[in-house]
Amino acid sequence: MKQTAFCRAELVAVLLNIRKDAPCVLTLENGQALPSGPLTMGGHSLQKELCRWVEQQTGVVLGHTEQLYTFADTQVTDKSRLVRISYMALISSNADQTIAERSIYDYFPWEDRRYPAAHALLQHIIGLLKNWVGKSIAKQQRCARLFGLSPHPWNDELALDRYELLWEAGLVREAKHFKGQSQLGLQMQADYRRVLATALSRVRAKIRYTSVVFDLLPETFTLLQLQQAMEALAGCWMHKQNFRRLVLQQKLVEETGAFDTPQQGRPAKLYRFRPEAGQNCYLAGAKLPLTPLL
Repeated sequence: MKQTAFCRAELVAVLLNIRKDAPCVLTLENGQALPSGPLTMGGHSLQKELCRWVEQQTGVVLGHTEQLYTFADTQVTDKSRLVRISYMALISSNADQTIAERSIYDYFPWEDRRYPAAHALLQHIIGLLKNWVGKSIAKQQRCARLFGLSPHPWNDELALDRYELLWEAGLVREAKHFKGQSQLGLQMQADYRRVLATALSRVRAKIRYTSVVFDLLPETFTLLQLQQAMEALAGCWMHKQNFRRLVLQQKLVEETGAFDTPQQGRPAKLYRFRPEAGQNCYLAGAKLPLTPLL
């Protein structure tokens, strides 16, 4: 009789922050892992247990926290399987910086479409995918849709789908059938980079239609800082006038009467978020159109 595989579970925390112009994640083991710990059965709420555990281990007080996904297909040995229950938490930029923070784009450099280097890398990736695609029409269509090949637009919310395609094609080191090409982004242990890609896709979707971006900002901020936070998360530039109009028309923020005092340039008005307006947040229209790669 075939023995049933032993199954254990752990909680994984994706702790996101924004530093300068990039979304960052708290990592362990020199950037190779995410904070994680065994699931215990003593508590009644997994989310509360995660928050308590993270605060005890890192000293970080979590803001917005939500469950991401349960990964149940990780086989450790022939007789052991691991279920990872992942959560995403957003940390205000007021929080103290930790040396363990790494830019998410260190792991997914092709996802930051703001700079020319990403465009060159995407062209390189497309070249690597040609051998995998071969004559398969289905694979051709999948690559075109995910990587913004003509006539498809680039969809920044498909970060997880792009990573999983690269894994399937053997182009990332986590893949068991890695084909030995140059490294595409930093490697992580086990399937932690897959968990991180899930969080990137989730937060990119949420910033368009919810007020979640304000959880990543200090209590008071300029409109430029708000726009830069959106651009950092989306990995693309936004139209300045359109963005400000959307924010102000929806009354998402209110003036504080104070001004920011930058080292250079004119002082800018400081605003604060209006929680009562957050239920009807819509910022999708501010994104600048991205032309297809080919």
